[in-house]
Amino acid sequence: MRRAMPSPAAQPALFLSDASRVCGVDEAGRGPLAGPVFAAAVVLHPARPIDGLRDSKQLSAARREALAAQIRDQALGWAVASASVAEIDALNILAATLLAMQRAVQALPVPPTLALIDGNRAPRLACELRLVVGGDATEPAISAASILAKTERDRLMIALHERHPEYGFDRHKGYGSAAHLRALSAFGPCEHHRRSFAPVRAALTGAGSGSSRP
Repeated sequence: MRRAMPSPAAQPALFLSDASRVCGVDEAGRGPLAGPVFAAAVVLHPARPIDGLRDSKQLSAARREALAAQIRDQALGWAVASASVAEIDALNILAATLLAMQRAVQALPVPPTLALIDGNRAPRLACELRLVVGGDATEPAISAASILAKTERDRLMIALHERHPEYGFDRHKGYGSAAHLRALSAFGPCEHHRRSFAPVRAALTGAGSGSSRP
């Protein structure tokens, strides 16, 4: 899954200079037991600052949604991408996360000259990159990416709840809450669960009382 917003073609050259083509990159969903891992890349508009950008985990759901709409409207460019559950299970969660980040940067309509990556591991990119540990709290472009990745992933998990309400994806978004672990034990995993993750593997091998569900 990839989504991108093209930048306005008529932007003055000032706003497409190298200094302006810095993208922030962050992920959402490394820890859950179910659902894809998402990543976003955002090139903020230097003349259209957005107040209130911060780590998405420090924001309420309503505030995240409001800021996400503002980012999509005001950024020079943005893209959201994901790596599937099958890719997570085949590659491992770190490699799948880096793949989602790579896809997000590659989908940007504004080719970045520098990518600021949240964390201490970097995807392969064609541009210069810089790792920023805790960058979602200190770099506005990374904060913006954090918000887009989180809101897009939450939206998907709410949609998956409509198909599998027994797991409560709308509440825990796939994380290993006590309620989610009880549901895994009772119903077994569905196709959206990450079979490479220990609690899901335990449910499949009979440590839980349920069975795998298609």
